[in-house]
Amino acid sequence: MTDRPFRVLGLQQIAVGGPDKQALRRLWVDTLGLTDHGTFRSEAENVDEDITVVGAGPLSVEVDLMQPIDPEGRPKVHEPALNHVGLWIDDLAAAVEWMEGQGVRFTPGGIRKGAAGHDVCFIHPKGNEDAPIGGEGVLIELVQAPPEVISAHGTPR
Repeated sequence: MTDRPFRVLGLQQIAVGGPDKQALRRLWVDTLGLTDHGTFRSEAENVDEDITVVGAGPLSVEVDLMQPIDPEGRPKVHEPALNHVGLWIDDLAAAVEWMEGQGVRFTPGGIRKGAAGHDVCFIHPKGNEDAPIGGEGVLIELVQAPPEVISAHGTPR
């Protein structure tokens, strides 16, 4: 696997969910001091989220605080509480093509615009017969890094 045509640059986000995002805000914003950065709401994704950040500039990390619009609906963005992790990728299209060739299973929907406006796609938490490599129980979001993030992480080794 040394001919990998992309680099994972760093952590882009973590997304945590709960039945009430105000409880999440008490910890992440009021107690820990993360900064509000925006909001996102999607009926189709059953999510009402506050986007907060830690750090500054191209090396900052989002912490998305999510609650379901419908607690009985799907997806259940609050179960598990650590919903997903996001990784900055320098060339998302090349990464997806290469990983599919390696047997990685992606969730339906392909590459699309995410809540923060970047192109994203998700590695499914579980592999299957056709694509045996999954996130081993973790939903993993791959996020196309913008030029300033790629630059901040330096040139390839």
